[in-house]
Amino acid sequence: MDANHSSMDAADAPACPDCERRERRIAELQERVAELEQRLAAASRSAKRQAAPFSKGPPKPEPKRPGRKPGGDYGTKGFRKTPPRIDEVHEASLPAACTCGGHLHLDQVLPQYQTEIPRQPIYRQFNVAVGHCERCGRRVQGRHPLQTSDALGCCASQLGPDAQAAIVELNKMAGLSHGKISQLFGLFFGIPISRGGVCQAMLRVAGRCLPYYHDILRLLRRGLWIVPDETGWRIGGQSAWLHAFVGEHVVAYLIALERGHLASSRIIPMDYSGYLVHDGFASYNRYWQSGHQTCNAHLIRRCREMLETCTGGAVIFPRKIKALLQEGLAICDRRDAGETSAEAAAAKADELEAQLGKLTETIKSNPANERLSAHVYRHCRHVFPYLRMPGLDATNYRAEQALRPAVVNRKVWGGNRTENGPAAQSILMSVLQTLKLQGRHVIDFVSRTRVRRTPPSRWSCPPRPARDDPHSFPPAFGPCDAIPWTLRRRTLNNYRE
Repeated sequence: MDANHSSMDAADAPACPDCERRERRIAELQERVAELEQRLAAASRSAKRQAAPFSKGPPKPEPKRPGRKPGGDYGTKGFRKTPPRIDEVHEASLPAACTCGGHLHLDQVLPQYQTEIPRQPIYRQFNVAVGHCERCGRRVQGRHPLQTSDALGCCASQLGPDAQAAIVELNKMAGLSHGKISQLFGLFFGIPISRGGVCQAMLRVAGRCLPYYHDILRLLRRGLWIVPDETGWRIGGQSAWLHAFVGEHVVAYLIALERGHLASSRIIPMDYSGYLVHDGFASYNRYWQSGHQTCNAHLIRRCREMLETCTGGAVIFPRKIKALLQEGLAICDRRDAGETSAEAAAAKADELEAQLGKLTETIKSNPANERLSAHVYRHCRHVFPYLRMPGLDATNYRAEQALRPAVVNRKVWGGNRTENGPAAQSILMSVLQTLKLQGRHVIDFVSRTRVRRTPPSRWSCPPRPARDDPHSFPPAFGPCDAIPWTLRRRTLNNYRE
């Protein structure tokens, strides 16, 4: 009886407060571990599915109807325009009788138009006059403006300028591999060309576009701002980096084995005094003479991801950071819409910057919050310059959009195999993207670089404002150092027709 009474008294005794807190903490952690295990299992399963990179999860239960919605914001309905000229006329006569057997009477004739692609190639023959100088004995041969090469004999059959321009556009912008371009030319136009021929044509075009690439680099360095970004690449199976640099009027690319300062300094000189709009990569901090604008979209995305995993009081800090960033973007929208003045936006930038500094100066107990706080504290002065300088972007979306065609190409054919491949890739993508940015016709421009008729005009951009002089570049950062020497040597010797 005494033993039973003692056990009952122990059961009725109040529990230890520390033990209760420990049990609650253990239960919370077990629940958290179970949730993370489910997320890890879902991520592992999705990575093994073939369509995993393109999956957006289950469809919405009530999705919106695709297409433009009716109403006042629908816009102008689009129709194919009437062709500017008519090359062929065909008659679509009435049938002999109606399907019911009755006689048909002609009421009127209405036109219908059709635009078709030409499938018949143009075969040209150039009768090249070959002679010599009676004084020095030097061999001289003529050249027609439509010729793309001086080769004769076994190499006398060449591709035309438009065909070479189409090869460059299909490979660098459309993402077609060398083999698919070869199949397309044979299937649609009846032009036989090997994969090696496609590669050689692009290398020759890159050699002729090299002076325009140098002009792009000069204009980029004279701009008021540059938006850099980088992504992974492959050169001969080795890891490399594709760098994109977007200016107001030009776009430049560079593929290099190194990432960071060693690569970016080959495009952006160290004495660049404009603004760099980047994602906060530490290597850009070496440009101490430049102004910096940290991408607000990266910070907001980081806060959103933290809010998905944080629990308890840890959600307060990323929520406050996100609110300040979104407030700054709202002020920028009101300034651009004319609802507030530029002076008021600049004053608000000082206020938001002070709040951001005060919010991040204390040490956070949560490790994830402390990492975010330390990052924002280091770049606190680089978060709101876009409110002080109209025309400066708050995000690096320009560089990310410039990388998208290359990322699509990387999914198709992985990268480049030789040293000349990334050099040609950098040149051609820079020229093509700059042409599209300026609204110029890509095929016409590239085609005119391959012939000796009137060459395409150089890039015409507004002059740099007189706030400082154009940059002077030391030899180590000259425009030619952005291209491997192998392609420059072959350009001067083999690819200069």
